Amino acid sequence: MSTRRVVVELGGRVLADTVRAVRVCETSHPPVYYVPREDVADDVLEEARGGSWCEWKGEATYWDAVVDGRRVPAVGWSYEDPSPGFEQLRGAVAFYPGRVDRATVDGELVRPQAGGFYGGWITDEVVGPFKGDAGTSGW
Repeated sequence: MSTRRVVVELGGRVLADTVRAVRVCETSHPPVYYVPREDVADDVLEEARGGSWCEWKGEATYWDAVVDGRRVPAVGWSYEDPSPGFEQLRGAVAFYPGRVDRATVDGELVRPQAGGFYGGWITDEVVGPFKGDAGTSGW
């Protein structure tokens, strides 16, 4: 668990604010912060269509954000029933920083990982190269 303050904003509203995120690092990716569901604003997320499968974490559920009648598709994902060893992620929501208006870690504006699939959070302390740019899917 990270004690850093993670804040996610959309449409002038705070979607998530926590100092209890789970920071996950994977090979060739910047970290992703999973926010406990209790630290996500009430009534802003609706389950989205589709899903995906992670060979380590299991089946991902995607979430749309609805703020003031505006729907933003697939702003985040979660593992509602994660694979053994990843139970700490159960129900926590990871947000794509490129699909929200603003995401910060301890007040530093996050830069999104390149590409449409990956949801890594790039800050000044995180150094690449990272997957996501053209030609990087094979490593």
